[in-house]
Amino acid sequence: MKDKVYIFDTTLRDGEQVPGCQLSTLEKIKVAIELELLGVDVIEAGFPVSSPGDFNSVVEISKAVSQPIICALTRAVEGDINAAVESLKYAKNKRIHTGIGASDFHILHKFNSTREEILQRGVAAVKYAKKSVEDIEFYCEDAGRADNVYLAQMVEAVIAAGATVVNIPDTNGYCLPEQYGEKIKFLMENVKNIHKAIISVHCHNDLGLATANSLAGVRNGARQIECTINGIGERAGNTSLEEVVMAMKLHEKSLNLYTDVNPKKIYTISKMVSSLMRMPVQPNKAIVGKNAFAHSSGIHQDGVLKNKKNYEIIDPKDVGIQNNSIILTARSGRAALKHHLERLGFEITKEKLDDVYTEYLKVADVKKQVNDEDLYVLMGEKVENVGIRLESLQVLCGNPLHPMATVQLRIHGESHISVSDGNGPVDAAFKAIDKLVKKKVIVDEFLIQSITGGSSDSCKVNMEIAFQNKTFYGFSQSTDIVVASVRAYLDALNKAIV
Repeated sequence: MKDKVYIFDTTLRDGEQVPGCQLSTLEKIKVAIELELLGVDVIEAGFPVSSPGDFNSVVEISKAVSQPIICALTRAVEGDINAAVESLKYAKNKRIHTGIGASDFHILHKFNSTREEILQRGVAAVKYAKKSVEDIEFYCEDAGRADNVYLAQMVEAVIAAGATVVNIPDTNGYCLPEQYGEKIKFLMENVKNIHKAIISVHCHNDLGLATANSLAGVRNGARQIECTINGIGERAGNTSLEEVVMAMKLHEKSLNLYTDVNPKKIYTISKMVSSLMRMPVQPNKAIVGKNAFAHSSGIHQDGVLKNKKNYEIIDPKDVGIQNNSIILTARSGRAALKHHLERLGFEITKEKLDDVYTEYLKVADVKKQVNDEDLYVLMGEKVENVGIRLESLQVLCGNPLHPMATVQLRIHGESHISVSDGNGPVDAAFKAIDKLVKKKVIVDEFLIQSITGGSSDSCKVNMEIAFQNKTFYGFSQSTDIVVASVRAYLDALNKAIV
């Protein structure tokens, strides 16, 4: 029989501690509603005593969602616990998360105390919280560096005092996976009343081992993972929800574990959190990065086109991504080139493909990334009669000027001009294009990257749009950010609607 692993999401508490990523109460509610749809078991909504805004966020999230447990963080301090109790008064399912340092380093240098006194304070906090809320989680801060024998004494004592969940955090991301797994195993074997509580893992990513440590924890008996969307959090971040969920799903038979998370909603909430917190997801991020299902190596592209499972252990649709990406670069092979030519409607023989490929490599070496317009040229077509092409672009912006854009496009050989305003020059240009194209297109991702640095640098733009429930990607590069953005938008539009 498979065991359930509870997913405790702390995006709105630990994740929000990242500098510059603070959310308003309304934004937190939007994320909480998506977390409920995702299927997480616990939402850590905030640290109520820390500020009136955090207190109010816990109150409003408690009203907005009904299925997950709503959790409020406290220190082992009565005032903190009182604030948490008050903030949770509307929660259908509520939990107080209290605790104290467990490592000798924290005991001496943070609390200037002794093991015995810290143990008493921890037990007192659980007993005090238990008077108001039945579900009490206790965190043994810096457990990753704590002495295992003392840690076991603390876990046993707080369970006896009424803790229903005990969190064993690797607060500083210190442990190696085998060390952390052995720590959980030691507790499972040496805490007499361990069966009366759920053991939880909360790992940080300072050494890039948060996911590995969390999985080591559940393999040794823990049954709750504390994690965040996109792995955001203090310093190098927390355990990534999408990584542990998909790792357990992929190895469900061997691990004999499951979660209630709906993986098809992962990509949607990843983009939402990234957008609201203004924290782009790194391209090579596992599961949700824009390159997670992108292929540019010729050998890989050939393998993927023959069978996706050659180089994709996860179907992108399983995490809410519509398609993988076959990116045309100088490393791409004939299979990828043939795939894109056929997508554009060209029928090509093997002999013709060989000739085109030779010319293609010359273009790819210069442009780095080859788009549809380049392919039309390679095939001898007149570009001005194919798809949508930018003829001219003029923008007006500044302070106090209102942004305006005039765009001239050649659409299937005919020239058209449109003018629009917007909340910036790029937005104005996109709206002008939309007037001419007359299609409902949604920009899902818009990423601008500097190539080398400096005010005269070129920028790369990666665009992801949604059209008729399908995803399309556009790419461009220019020393002008607005021009690069418009060309990337048109690159995606040509793939979507032409």
